[in-house]
Amino acid sequence: MTTVADKLPEHSQAASSHAVSWTPILWFGALLIAGSFPILKNLVHNWATDEDVGHGFFVPVVAAFIAWKKRDEILALDLKPAWWGIGIMLWGLAQGYIGTLGAELFLQRTSVLILLVGVLLLTGGTALVRVLAFPLLLLPFMIPIPEVVYNQITFPLQLFASWVAENTLYLLGYPVLRDGNILELASQKLSVAEACSGIRSLLSLSFLSLVYAYFFDRRVWMRWVLLCATLPIAILANAGRVTITGILSEINPELAHGFFHELEGWVIFVIAGVLLIGLHGVILGALRVFSKNTPPETSIV
Repeated sequence: MTTVADKLPEHSQAASSHAVSWTPILWFGALLIAGSFPILKNLVHNWATDEDVGHGFFVPVVAAFIAWKKRDEILALDLKPAWWGIGIMLWGLAQGYIGTLGAELFLQRTSVLILLVGVLLLTGGTALVRVLAFPLLLLPFMIPIPEVVYNQITFPLQLFASWVAENTLYLLGYPVLRDGNILELASQKLSVAEACSGIRSLLSLSFLSLVYAYFFDRRVWMRWVLLCATLPIAILANAGRVTITGILSEINPELAHGFFHELEGWVIFVIAGVLLIGLHGVILGALRVFSKNTPPETSIV
């Protein structure tokens, strides 16, 4: 005598044996959002008002899409809750409380990510966190870096961009005098602000490099190569932006401010993205050449 279960395909039986219990996941997820709502609301406001972290709107959307693409892999898992996830959640709660007492936004915002990892461990175990490792690693890109670290990074980048612009303008025949991050041209003085330091492009381009490598190159090491390449690309691109601004200001001082200056920033960012994609193409070409020139292995009988 055959039963209905015997007539089911093998993959259906496997799927039923590994059925995901969505109730605790949805319950803990709702609690996480409700408890962290003030922090998340402030974070979204930061994205909307600070151009340096405007890419934050895209980070959770892209991370959620990648997680959704892994749904079949997740459904095939034998989920076993890891009770030590409670310890991770307590850590996140403690950090969020300390961050609230000290009015430290970075501690508050990162505590939400720690709580998320704790929830995933408690509901799905280490196997679930392992599958979702990449989208989870993308989420920190939506959190602005601490102000202390930001100031330490931006000022040296401002000086470097000013130095590159000064020497480039001098080679092109434009009289220029630099005092720190201020360029004095014949028409006006240009101050290389924090927005022109390269940090904005660096954060956005780093996120873009990881997403691009994920969708167009499955090799994990390529993600690290492109991520490291974003640093010199972003810095040089913004140094070029300062140089172009100096040239345009000599043609018409109004071109160094307002809409044209912002448009110039977007154009430079697109160029930086093209350079990143071009670098990926160069690496792929080099790999193909290397594979052709490598003699095949021969076996000795």
